[in-house]
Amino acid sequence: MNFTAIDFETASSEKGSACAIGIVHVENSEIVEEVYSLIRPFSPYFDPNCVRVHGLTWEDVKESPTFEELWNEIAHLFEGNLLLAHNASFDIRVLRSALDVYQLPYPAASYNCTVQVAKKTWPEFYNYKLSTIAHELNVTFEHHHALEDAKVAAEIMLRAEEIHNAFDEETMLRTLKMSNGTLGPGKYATPGVNFKKKIMALSPQMQNK
Repeated sequence: MNFTAIDFETASSEKGSACAIGIVHVENSEIVEEVYSLIRPFSPYFDPNCVRVHGLTWEDVKESPTFEELWNEIAHLFEGNLLLAHNASFDIRVLRSALDVYQLPYPAASYNCTVQVAKKTWPEFYNYKLSTIAHELNVTFEHHHALEDAKVAAEIMLRAEEIHNAFDEETMLRTLKMSNGTLGPGKYATPGVNFKKKIMALSPQMQNK
């Protein structure tokens, strides 16, 4: 399967508050690229509650690129791809917010959530927090570090591929009875909305095959 696993850390609930990003790009079920970067948020305000989670402050990121500056280097990992995140509604909201504050166009992509993949793959787990799943899968990681979290999200999908013998996007969606959300210029739909409409919403690269 081909996909891009992502994770954001945020400075606050304000728009454009992304302060770190982790990206793991997978092609043919192999990790081929990893990216980690701190981000200078649109506003210098760091909510103390967020700082307690990830430990980052304005001093850590003030010399880092803005999301607009970083986007030129990472956009190719989003465009045309299936995006995965653990609790994807949060990370896609942060992505949209970052794009919106800089008036950048949305990439044409689909997305899904590894929480839902895990629930359908390991129904016996007692909860589906990233730390719990990592423990159950015997994966060691530094929680709330964006790249570490993205790597665990990628690992969830790679393990699920093997369990379900589903090594392409379409087979996985049909096997798990899931649908992708959609993201693109002028459009946005959650996986739940697409499922109700019986739309698989394959990533552009799958649609073009």
